[in-house]
Amino acid sequence: MKYLVINCDDFGQSPAMNAAIMHLLEERKVSSATMMAPAPGFEEAAAWSRKRGQSNIGLHLTLTSEFDAIRWKSLTGDPSLHDEDGCMYKTVLEFERGANTKAVLKELDAQYELVRKHGITITHADNHMGSLYGIAAGRSHIPQVLMKCAKWKLPFRIFRRVHEDDVLATIDGVERAASKASALAGALGVAVPDYLLSHPFEIVEGETYESFKQEIIAKLYRLPEGISETYIHPGLDDPAMHASIPHWEKRVWEYRLMLDDDMHAAMKDAGVTLVDYSYIAEHGREPRLHAMWRLAAELLRRT
Repeated sequence: MKYLVINCDDFGQSPAMNAAIMHLLEERKVSSATMMAPAPGFEEAAAWSRKRGQSNIGLHLTLTSEFDAIRWKSLTGDPSLHDEDGCMYKTVLEFERGANTKAVLKELDAQYELVRKHGITITHADNHMGSLYGIAAGRSHIPQVLMKCAKWKLPFRIFRRVHEDDVLATIDGVERAASKASALAGALGVAVPDYLLSHPFEIVEGETYESFKQEIIAKLYRLPEGISETYIHPGLDDPAMHASIPHWEKRVWEYRLMLDDDMHAAMKDAGVTLVDYSYIAEHGREPRLHAMWRLAAELLRRT
């Protein structure tokens, strides 16, 4: 069987993002959304989620603030989490080089507690811009965040395997890193999806909405057996977003795609079942003993 989670990242970033994500959740066109506690639109997103009793809201652990026009500070105010402008770093590289690990962990706790204090039952966690994965300078916080998720009893967005035709397959060493991280997750009792599907954030040369749609639909037919997750950043076609978010048009396309009848017809035709993170929490946990053996084998590998 083929199961797919479609998660809306960046819930709470801005009014245009919030409005698009709220609509998709209301229409049940997506699985879930993950919330940015430090971002300026958080209060609106949290109030809406609490009022509706949304049962599919996760935590988008946020350690970076990438856009010139929309900046935010950490909740804890630790200087090592901020750039010279007093906001969270714009890039993952700056974050990896500058952040103090104890400060990072304190900030993760603060974001988790703030979302809970707003009356939201958190169902899962992921990470804004992949800042915790060590993808820029090799300084990973994955062990620490997995221990947090084990404590919080939350699934987390990492993956066990790499699908051969996904953009992730082009990253050197990704299969080894995924195997090691997912083994650690299993040893800690943290549920994860089997695969993660990605696509470029920006519009690539020659790309149109129709070509983008056909690319995503083609992926549905090639989806591997098991539980896959993909993530989107949907936004309304709004002048404020045009002015503040680079590559805003791709976000509008993602929003449009989730409302496109062709997308949902293709999911049905391809035998893909849309699920949320409650399914991963139930079925995405590896037996601990097996995970421990895998982790030991990975740690003993020399090449």
